[in-house]
Amino acid sequence: MNTEIKSDVIIVGGGMVGLSLAAALAQSGVRVTVVEKDDLNDQLLPAFDGRVSAISLGSQRVLDGIGAWDAMLPEAQPIFDIRVVDADTTAHVHYHYKDLGDIPMGHMVENRHIRAALLARARALPALTLLAPTRIQGTERDAYTATVTLENGTACKAPLLIAADGRRSRLRTEAGIPVVETGYGQTALVCTIEHDVPHGGLALERFLHAGPFAALPMLGNRSAIVWSEPERDAPLMLALPQAEFDAEIQSRLGDYLGTIRSVGKRFSYPLQLVLAKRFIDTRLALVGDAAHAIHPVAGQGVNVGFRDVAVMAQLVEDALRLGLDIGAQSVLTHYQQWRRFDAMGMGAVTDGITRLFSNDVAPLRWGRDAGLRLVNKAPPLKRLFMRHAMGLLGDLPRLMQEKPDKRSA
Repeated sequence: MNTEIKSDVIIVGGGMVGLSLAAALAQSGVRVTVVEKDDLNDQLLPAFDGRVSAISLGSQRVLDGIGAWDAMLPEAQPIFDIRVVDADTTAHVHYHYKDLGDIPMGHMVENRHIRAALLARARALPALTLLAPTRIQGTERDAYTATVTLENGTACKAPLLIAADGRRSRLRTEAGIPVVETGYGQTALVCTIEHDVPHGGLALERFLHAGPFAALPMLGNRSAIVWSEPERDAPLMLALPQAEFDAEIQSRLGDYLGTIRSVGKRFSYPLQLVLAKRFIDTRLALVGDAAHAIHPVAGQGVNVGFRDVAVMAQLVEDALRLGLDIGAQSVLTHYQQWRRFDAMGMGAVTDGITRLFSNDVAPLRWGRDAGLRLVNKAPPLKRLFMRHAMGLLGDLPRLMQEKPDKRSA
């Protein structure tokens, strides 16, 4: 006999954003059901992903607020410096954490460690039901209820359905929500390197003619490489023998880390911009990559998703406290108004940076180099950009606000 699961919120997608939102809601007593097609334990394996995320201070506050940060802190490498360099010129911007206070600008954490901490937190919350691996047969939404029918016949019902199912979101497609989609003709190559010289918490971003190249600090004498190449060249680079592959990295990186050696598996991901034209529909809200998948050039992708989490959690909690319908159009409209401008703005910024620095036309090159030099010599501008990157600007939801017992940035 088919069963029925009733909750306050159904979240489809158990990635970092989906699990974060589930934990944020469940710890407040909101009954949450998470449906994820993959085995969540598989997502903790080193071979599953390979990526690292730059967790901004604002996102750290969200993760701390939902009880997950302490578990991932031992695996988190503080970011003390960020250096942005244009190709082979001397134009650069250097950001140092002491320019704003005495705490790091953010932390680099391997995605598998973020997932492990979130999964442990999710499993500890009685109000949270995890259904994974479980596939969806279909969804229905009407004026009062959202229903997700699973392949085993179970019907999950709630007044609010959240799509956290990634840039190729099934729920977004079924809702008929159009997207703006732009390809860059680039593929991101991702790997880990070991090096002889300590990185000192420095994150390097070099804009080369083929695309951005980043070396991101990890614990120990290790760094994550995120390296953009044209789609036609990426498979050739991935197939290189280790000595040649390492030489390619070394030539782009320089010698500030000494001799480098790539370790572990190599990964590749297509680079594109996907922005939903609406973040909501009847009894439905999009979060994370389902709403906005942006270029990783500024390291803000998952941070934009964590802002979705903080806003949605606050709106749902406030609506329940007032006895309101959490899936009502008024609540969803508030979410869209709060989040869409910020997400589209970040998408536009990352898109503009990518196009500007991938263009070698002389006037553009002169202009961007002049801009980098200007920002580097203007402390107020540097502090403004730093606060933006740290997630400290704008109308901050409660989870992203400074806690009374925490030091100020």
